[in-house]
Amino acid sequence: MEVAMIAAVAKNGVIGKDNDLVWSLPDDMKYFMNTTKGHFIVLGRKNYESLPPKFRPLPNRTNVVITRQPAFQLDNAFVVHSLDEALALCKKKNQKKIFIIGGGQIYKQALPITNTLYITEIHHSFDGDTFFPSFDKTEWKEVSRKHHPIDERHKYSFDFVVYKRK
Repeated sequence: MEVAMIAAVAKNGVIGKDNDLVWSLPDDMKYFMNTTKGHFIVLGRKNYESLPPKFRPLPNRTNVVITRQPAFQLDNAFVVHSLDEALALCKKKNQKKIFIIGGGQIYKQALPITNTLYITEIHHSFDGDTFFPSFDKTEWKEVSRKHHPIDERHKYSFDFVVYKRK
C-alpha cells in the first residue's frame, strides 16, 4: 500500500494556527480535493473537528480519524486510536493508496513510512503554531512541479510539488 501525505506548507514550515489555515488559496483546496478524491484519508481528531461541519466527513473519500479519546465516535467515519491501527484498517480494506492529511503530529508520525509527498509550497512565511515536519530532500526525488502565480484569487504564489522517496 502506498502511503502519501498531502499538505500546503509555508516557506517557514507553517501549516496552521489555532487549528485553522492561515491563508486562502482556492486552487490549492481544489487540488487537495481532486487529488484525494476516492481514497481513504487519515487525519487527527483535531484536524477533523477543524473542518466546517458541512464538510465532515470530507465527501467522496473515506475518512479515518485518529484520536486518543477512547469514547470518541463518529457516524460517517472510521475512528481509530493510533496510526498503526489506521494503516491496518486501510490494508484490511485493500487500499492501494492512502493519504495522510494532518495535522502536525500525524504528519510527524507518518513521515518515516511515507512513499510520496504532495506538497503545495507556498512562497511566503506565516505566523503559526503547527508545522510540517522537516524532511531531508536528498532522500526524495522531485517528480513534478507546477507553479501557480499570484492572481486576483491568490494573494501568494505557490508550487504544487510531488516528491517520491528514493
